[in-house]
Amino acid sequence: MQIAEPLQIVIDELSKLPAIGRKTALRIALHLLKSDEEVADNLVSSIKELKEKIRFCNICFNISVEETCDICRSNKRDNSIICVVEEASDIIAIEKSNEFNGLYHVLGGVLSPLQGKGTDSLKIKELVDRIEGKDIKEIILALNPDTEGDTTSLYLANLLKKYDLKVSRIARGIPIGGDLEFADEATIGRAVLGRVSL
Repeated sequence: MQIAEPLQIVIDELSKLPAIGRKTALRIALHLLKSDEEVADNLVSSIKELKEKIRFCNICFNISVEETCDICRSNKRDNSIICVVEEASDIIAIEKSNEFNGLYHVLGGVLSPLQGKGTDSLKIKELVDRIEGKDIKEIILALNPDTEGDTTSLYLANLLKKYDLKVSRIARGIPIGGDLEFADEATIGRAVLGRVSL
């Protein structure tokens, strides 16, 4: 079936978004087509405003409206601990837990030679600059537990050895409410190795 060109263009653009396949893009495009013009106008203006007003913090590279994000400007945060994450979306996930009260540093990815991501393409130099001459006591590496995340964590741990600070990594293991029977061997193994005293 031949799809009208304007609809096809919208489908093509939507399917470029992460986790949006062609079928989902078609459903979204058809929904927008059936909706009031105001719905489409609001979506377009909100995307435009997002691109115009949102920037990255000049200290930690978190998403911000100002030059410096709310977390870096806050005097209620513990300035001696920096949690290193891959992307700004990871900060949102950690903040939802209400368990961390330090600062963050967004690397902008992880080491991945196959995707052309080396040390120069990440915010590693900026992390080192934040540590030097400051009273930082701990760096928490909160990178994804995959090959690239592990490689990046090992690289950072070795790089930070020369500084007088603790380098830790977030725990891994069985999720709360999880069932051992359905967990994979690697997850169970990491949970056993990362056990804590009671």
